[in-house]
Parts: sequence; C-alpha cells; structure tokens
Amino acid sequence: MIKNAASLNFALFISLIVSLFLAGCATAPSAPVCPSNTQQLPDCPPLSAVVDAEIEHVYEYRTWKPPKEVGEDPVAYGVNADIPVQGARGKILGPDDEGAIDSLAAKLWMIENARHTIDFGYYIFKPDLVGYALMGAMCEAVKRGVDIRVMVDSAGSMKASRSTLAALKTCENQAGFMFNEAGQQTTRKARVQVMVFNAISKISTSPNRRSHDKLLIIDADFHDKALMMTGGRNISLDYYGLTAEGAHDPYGYRDSEILIRPAETENDKTIGEVSSGYYTLLFLYKGNKQIIEVDNRQAREIYIDERTKARQSLLTIKEFELLKPHLQHMDDFMTEGFRPTNVLLAHNLDNLTNKRVTRNAAENLAKNPNSMLYILRKISDEADGTETTRIVSPYLFLAQYKDKQGNVIVDEAVAMREWLDKHPKARIEIVTNSVLTSDNFPAQSVIDMDTAPRLLLDEETRDAWLALKAEDELGGALTSSAAWLEQVNHPRLVIYETGGLDSSRLGEGQAHYGKLHAKFFLDDEIGFVGTTNFDYRSRLYNSEMGYFFKSEPLAEDLNEAFDYLVGMSYRWGSPEWLELRRKILDMKGMKGWSTKRQRGLYKTLKATGLHWLF
Repeated sequence: MIKNAASLNFALFISLIVSLFLAGCATAPSAPVCPSNTQQLPDCPPLSAVVDAEIEHVYEYRTWKPPKEVGEDPVAYGVNADIPVQGARGKILGPDDEGAIDSLAAKLWMIENARHTIDFGYYIFKPDLVGYALMGAMCEAVKRGVDIRVMVDSAGSMKASRSTLAALKTCENQAGFMFNEAGQQTTRKARVQVMVFNAISKISTSPNRRSHDKLLIIDADFHDKALMMTGGRNISLDYYGLTAEGAHDPYGYRDSEILIRPAETENDKTIGEVSSGYYTLLFLYKGNKQIIEVDNRQAREIYIDERTKARQSLLTIKEFELLKPHLQHMDDFMTEGFRPTNVLLAHNLDNLTNKRVTRNAAENLAKNPNSMLYILRKISDEADGTETTRIVSPYLFLAQYKDKQGNVIVDEAVAMREWLDKHPKARIEIVTNSVLTSDNFPAQSVIDMDTAPRLLLDEETRDAWLALKAEDELGGALTSSAAWLEQVNHPRLVIYETGGLDSSRLGEGQAHYGKLHAKFFLDDEIGFVGTTNFDYRSRLYNSEMGYFFKSEPLAEDLNEAFDYLVGMSYRWGSPEWLELRRKILDMKGMKGWSTKRQRGLYKTLKATGLHWLF
C-alpha cells in the first residue's frame, strides 16, 4: 500500500490548500506603512529588512481566517485530497525511560532551534512545569522572529486557563521580524496565533468532535531545517517520566513517537509542507475559537505573572539532572541516527463532519482513503501472509458494526481470525493495558470482556467467562479446563497485557510498569506511529493523525520497542495474568473496585451504547 500510493497526485493536495488562502487575498495582512526615519516605531521593520516572496507566501497561508472568509470547508479538502508517499528520514522515540526524556529534550530543542515557523498542536496541554516550560520556549522563539501557531483541544486541555493561553499570545508584543532562508531579516513581524479547537463554549459545537492530534512541526517550508514529531505523548509531566521536583516518575505513561525529517535530496514538495498543510486544515476548522488578549490592567498583570512563570519553568526544567544529559546531546541526536524511509501522512479528518456516526460507521470509513484504518486494511489485503503483524494500543477495541436491521456487516474479530486461517504462516501479536496499568477503567472492561474474548475464545467459553464472578477467575473450573488453556495459548494469535506480579503497587516487588499509552502498528517493514488508540472514539469521533513508513531499519527500531513492552507483560488468560488480576481485587481504591466490577461495567456500557464513546 505505501509503495503503490507513491503515484497519488500531490499537486491536488497543495493546490486545494493554497486556494483557501488566495480567496482571502483582499483582506490579507500587509506590512506596516512606515514613513521615512520612523522605522523604530512599533511594528516597523529595520531599514535593512527585505520583502521576501517565500516569507510572504508562508506568512499568508499561516494567517488564520474566519470561516466566512475561508468559504469552503477546509476539512472537506483534506478528506478528498490525494496525499503522496514521500522520501524522509525517521527516528523512533520509544516507551522506555530514555525515550520519554529524549522526547521532552527534543521538543525543547525543536522550539529553541526553530528559525522560521512553529506549529504546535496537542490534545492535552496542561499548565504544569512541562507546559509552562514549552510556553516559555515559544515565547522566546517569537522574540527571535519565529512565527508560531498553537492549537489545543477544548476538552482535552480544559485545565489550561484561557489566561495562560492569552499570556502566550501576548509574547508577540515583543516579536522580532521573520528571517528568510538566506538569513536576511524581512518586513514580516512574527506572531503567536493561539487556537482552541472546537470550543465547547460555542453553541453550535459538537462536544464529541475532538482533536486528539499531537503534532509539533518546525520550519516546515524550509527543507534543510524541517522537523516533525507525532505520537502519543501530550504536554504534561505524566508523559516524560519526571516529577515536578526533577525526580524520576515511575508511574508515568509508556508512550511512543516518531521524529521525521525530509529526505536529504530535496523534492518539489516535502513531508514538512504536507504536515503543515494538514495542521492548517485543523487550524481553520469552523468550530475553533481564537484566543486574544484582554486589554485592561488586571489582565495585563495576570499575563505578566504567567509569562514570568513560563520563563522560570523553562530555566528550572533545564537544570534537572535527569534532563541535562539529554539536552546536552540533542545537537547530535537531531542530526544522527535517522533511518531512510518512505512516509505517508494519514488522518481521520472526516470524523469531524461525518453524520450518523455509529449507524453509518462502515460507510464513513470507506469514504476516507486517507484514514489510518482504511490504509491498514489495504496493507492487510496486499500482505503475502508470511509476516508477523504487531499492534500496540492502550485501548484496543475490535469494531462490530450493524446495519439498520441489526445484521452484523463488519466484525473485526471474526475478520482477524479468518485472515489467520487463510494465511497459516502469519502471526498476530498485540500489546495493550491490564487492570494494573490502565488509566481508563471503562475502556479496560471492553478489552478484557470483549476484545480479547472475541479474538481468543469460542462462543461457549466466552459466555462462561462473562458469567464468572471475579473471585472465581483463578483456579476455577473454567480457567483450569483444557478448552481454556488451548484457546488462550493460540500459537499464532497472542495478546499481551502490561504489568507484573513484581509491581511495587502490589507491595511485593520493586518493578514499575507505568501506564501504557503507546500506539503503533508494524507489519514486516511497514509501520505506523500516530495518535489513534484504535478504540471507537478514535475511529469515529476524533481527529487523529500519524505517519506510515516503509523502512527495514526503522521497523527494526519499532520491533525493539515492541519487544520492550512484551518483556513487561503477561499473556491474556495465562495463570500469571489471572494471578495478577486476583491480587488487584484485594487492592483498595479504584483499581480493586473496578476490577471486581469489570463485567457489570462492560455490560452497562454495551447496553446503553456508551461503549461508542470510549
């Protein structure tokens, strides 16, 4: 699939995006008129500044416009556009402790080394030490003349006060002028445009349509400098293995990301420009709300306090002993060890506009050839059936869609088993959360009472599993039976769940497993790293994105990440897994309570239809 897609028409994608902005040229921002000898007035460029055609183009397409000026629906452009496979260089930031801290160091490096532009978009932006530190780095960047766009999701980033975001916006009051590729200062002054995605304060907003994207792009239009990063990590301390005091946090998220540079040989258009184009479409979504500063004394004082906190947080976090070595080697990290690859950006933009989401789920999927699941199915159709497919998802659901008459038209569990039957040399391995490591108890109930049983167990055994009492799981007739042991030990279909009996949380060991949050797919030399959890919400409601790649060296790196997670996991249904569940039943608090009631919770979700929202 990724090889064949190289013939797609990229010119259409670029022309569609550009046309959005050409329509608004009459209202395009213009350089300030500065009379002779008044170049030191606010917003006036220095005498040596030049008008640069490329910077003018970049400045224009990055300028937010209200929906009435855009005219056409930007999301529709993205859904209908052909996106090409492009040459690139990639690097995996894995789920181990080093990968987490490298990820934070890389984000700081990218912002501090951006020369022209930054696109920063995250589902969760939390105003903790990490959030403020990155805010402080962006504040300094705009002063250097870097044009910045920031976008956070309205629901995912509810803890980020609008005063904090407005304070970031006010950093442009000290903005420098943008530089062109030759290093000359231009007449365009840098900005900080801040957007709240699909603001829940708008009456017309559908609260279920969220931007689950995590995307950082620098210098997208400048080939030698462009860098992109995406994956599962949000912006809060939880994702980087650090406490607010700079100590190691053993209970944070186990996550993964991919870092991408354009190929060394410059093409007509690059993955940087495609990625920035995708960001632009989200940035112009009709439900968004632009954050602007309030001009009164009280607000100005708040903004000063917020900017001071951001600046101090940046200084503080860069002095952490755990982070310092990673920051010190970032120059080498950002230039060495990248694997040559072909990449393809995929997205679920159509989720933002689909109607009758659950009823027409299968039809909606077929309409978006750029979606992750559509491409995954194409890869499956073209596979030769001899490879091992590896999937990591914290909240893995296997969809079942019905028509209006209640007939099942898509059952991914059945399809997966049938595919294995047709390909006797193939193997499927899955890593997901356990009740020990999950942070989403409703989703975990679906995994343990639906996903795994539908994949591994026949109908009779599945019904018996659902009918058990939690305290009867271990050592009972069902889980000791020959049928159970045969089915859960399928030779070519393996489900692992992270966590072990030596966990410090059980009071009997010293191991720390964190919370699995990584999302990736690997099939031979074709892989995917992105934001989607493969649950119903990611499939049907959220905007999601990621990169498919084709590269044997990059696949080897992702295999290492998979093996690392397997090494901290038990097989679903195994005696060790059952014993882990039994010990968690004895825990106080939400984990023990939810594990004991997992079956009832799952049945309630299914009966009410709420499982569609997890």
